[in-house]
Amino acid sequence: MSAKIPSTLVDPITLEVIRNAVLSIAEEMAVIMMRSARAPLLKEAGDLSCAITDAAGRLVAQGRDIPIHLGVMAFTVKEFLKQVPPERLRPGDVYFTNLKEVGGNHLPDVKAIRPVFHEDELVAFAINLAHWPDIGGAIAGSYYPTATEIYQEGLQIPPLKLFDDRGVDRTYLELILRNVRGREEREGDILAQYATNAVAAERLDEVFQAHGRKVVLDCFDRFLAESEQQMRAAIRELPDGRYEGEDFLDDDGLGSGPIPIRVAVQVRGEEATFDFTGTSRQVRGPLNTTFFATCSAVFYACKTLLGPDIAPNDGAYRCLRVNAPPGAILNAGPEAPVVGGNHETSMRVVDAILRALAPVLPGRVGAGGPTTSGLTLLTGRRADGSTFLFYEPHGGGEGATAWRDGTNAVRVHMSNVMNTPIEVVETEYPLRIEGYALRPGSAGRGRFRGGLGLRRAYRILAEEAQVTTMLERAIVPPWCLDGGAPGAPYRITLERDGAAHPVQGKETVVLRRGDLLVVETCGGGGVGPPEARDPALREADRADGYL
Repeated sequence: MSAKIPSTLVDPITLEVIRNAVLSIAEEMAVIMMRSARAPLLKEAGDLSCAITDAAGRLVAQGRDIPIHLGVMAFTVKEFLKQVPPERLRPGDVYFTNLKEVGGNHLPDVKAIRPVFHEDELVAFAINLAHWPDIGGAIAGSYYPTATEIYQEGLQIPPLKLFDDRGVDRTYLELILRNVRGREEREGDILAQYATNAVAAERLDEVFQAHGRKVVLDCFDRFLAESEQQMRAAIRELPDGRYEGEDFLDDDGLGSGPIPIRVAVQVRGEEATFDFTGTSRQVRGPLNTTFFATCSAVFYACKTLLGPDIAPNDGAYRCLRVNAPPGAILNAGPEAPVVGGNHETSMRVVDAILRALAPVLPGRVGAGGPTTSGLTLLTGRRADGSTFLFYEPHGGGEGATAWRDGTNAVRVHMSNVMNTPIEVVETEYPLRIEGYALRPGSAGRGRFRGGLGLRRAYRILAEEAQVTTMLERAIVPPWCLDGGAPGAPYRITLERDGAAHPVQGKETVVLRRGDLLVVETCGGGGVGPPEARDPALREADRADGYL
């Protein structure tokens, strides 16, 4: 049934004023966190997300942050309210949680949830998510490539009221800080999350004061109904039918692979169902993921393909159905390890959906690209004995499309973070960047070629260090279309004493002073037969070092 825009007496000008006020609050939240956080992963790379929901937990507005975070936060407050009922909430409360069951994705992504009151009535929630560089667990950085259960991945935090109107609960805070590495940095990040929600609550109260409770809540309902109507209209443009697609994970970190991710998309009228019944069962290693992260990947793919201009709120997702059987890799059991599945397996979901819908969306789906976080996590001890934790995602070559070449060295899909500047790396960590350039020959050839990956080289200056990798596209390369060639796969090399040693895509390796770690990211896939490429463009490729 088509969505109906609720009748309201709110005039169009007021509607737009409130819409932009709420969106600007979500944007301001991200700025506040980046300017007040301690970890470079947050203040430089921006591995965080911010959103606003109504009192029922329905997503109303979000920042331009990380898609995988924002999709799961469409569930977080709803699941939170099942454990912490509204009557227990008070002004000034801020709860922290990273539980898989509470709209979770993996343990390092910690959510801070603050109820917002107007005239003593609960009207909204401010929620932010920050990736903590360490959440405890078996190894520094909390990415354990051979984990077989979630207990090895870190501290699980049920909804915990860490702040109220009197300030921080030092007992609970100490419980957390005693179980994570980088104590001072983690405390600073927690305070940044608190401050972010405090400002959001203040700004939201100003909106309610200016326009009145009923008007603002009527606008919230209108925003959701508009998005639902627009998404339903976009789905109606697709021909009814069943469309199948698949992609593969390299492995699960324990030698099992490749691992299939399969989807059947059933389009019927103005609704679409995404059935993952043919996907792999739960795996032993940390490439499992939660149902919420799977839904987030579906939401992202639909918004990207069908409605890039549709406001991404609760309404936009009402006409989408997701079936991921319990016990499958996309809906893993409560004890399954999931740290890598959050950003690796979820992106395989997106690629499988793109490949399924490519035949009915000609020219709208490009070839495969760096649909991986490309994570290298460098940890160790500084000269003064303190712990350093450097979490570095990497971009790669974008896949070509039917009308243009892929872009060089970018992030695509759901890993929407920035790079950490060289100056920050060398100031904050015992590392020296000795190379940062495009990777020649990594682009997949075609009538339109893929983009180039990048090469980044890290000299280890610490006496004691290790690197953990958690990435894909090291075995299964970025895919091509219509007779093009795939992009070059990821490659990581440890250079020591004049010899080069390969590092696997999911591995922990001990490092020593003087080692050089070289990360070469994947190139994008090509589209169309290479012989059909314009000769002038082929010559330019040779001159620019693409070949």
